[in-house]
Amino acid sequence: MREQRIIFAGTPEFAAHCLTALIDAGLNVVAVYTQPDRLAGRGQKLQMSPVKQLAQTHALPVFQPESLKKDAAAVAQLRDLNADLMIVVAYGLLLPVTVLEAPRLGCINVHASLLPRWRGAAPIQRVVLAGDAESGVCIMRMEAGLDTGPVYHRVVTPLQPNETGGSLHNRLAVLGAQALLEALPGVCDGSRQPEIQNNALATYAHKLTKDEARIDWTQPAPLIERQIRAFNPWPVAHTTLDDAPLRIWEAEADAALFPLSVPPGTVISADKTGICVATGDGVLRITRLQPSGKKPMTAADYRNARQVDGVRFG
Repeated sequence: MREQRIIFAGTPEFAAHCLTALIDAGLNVVAVYTQPDRLAGRGQKLQMSPVKQLAQTHALPVFQPESLKKDAAAVAQLRDLNADLMIVVAYGLLLPVTVLEAPRLGCINVHASLLPRWRGAAPIQRVVLAGDAESGVCIMRMEAGLDTGPVYHRVVTPLQPNETGGSLHNRLAVLGAQALLEALPGVCDGSRQPEIQNNALATYAHKLTKDEARIDWTQPAPLIERQIRAFNPWPVAHTTLDDAPLRIWEAEADAALFPLSVPPGTVISADKTGICVATGDGVLRITRLQPSGKKPMTAADYRNARQVDGVRFG
């Protein structure tokens, strides 16, 4: 394995876990590709991706093309690296066939779902939102289609009852790095044969938007609860009260309570255990929320700051 020339392509923290695993294993990473530095934060300063920061710490060559589809010089530069394999993890740029075919063994991807379920940009949040019983990581050979390539290796993990998008992200980041190291020897020597995906079972994980994080109180309480968990820590489920935005960080559908004959979104009770809100079907107990301009707080602290009994959200 040490002889293989590996290109790594990734951008966020999820990808950095995989790069760390490759470095710690002593593998020969000859170049790292990551997205260009972006303006971020209140000061709108240029910020390096987590993968670039890690690569620079280990003195690895870093390449940051704006595009690999429209930049022939960048593709030629990549080809000149004479890589045996390219490992792609949440890179964020489309790879043309010229790049997919450049390494001797092609390109493999670490994808955070149980393919063919949840192909696309946001598989971690979609699996929580849908209420799936399990998720996992797949090591896939890349081809021209979106996450359609055959799968070399998969690791399954059950979702926890209180699973959030953030907690599942963190668990899958660790599992993804482990799965990558498990699969690599067989991928490189040809002993691990990939399994073709069943396209009839495919579902698509659309990119997240802030608009879909807005709570519709006419929906059933269990669905709203999953929405809140799926979109924690981003884009964060939200509603309004007196035309002011209100973020909802934690809540649970309360099967023990029955809503009164009040419109959805109406607070039916509030105590130290939470703020209970009528929904289209059932009651949602809010336990952690964030008013505009404030830090997240418990529902009990929010209730101490203002009267909420009988008010209507949204």
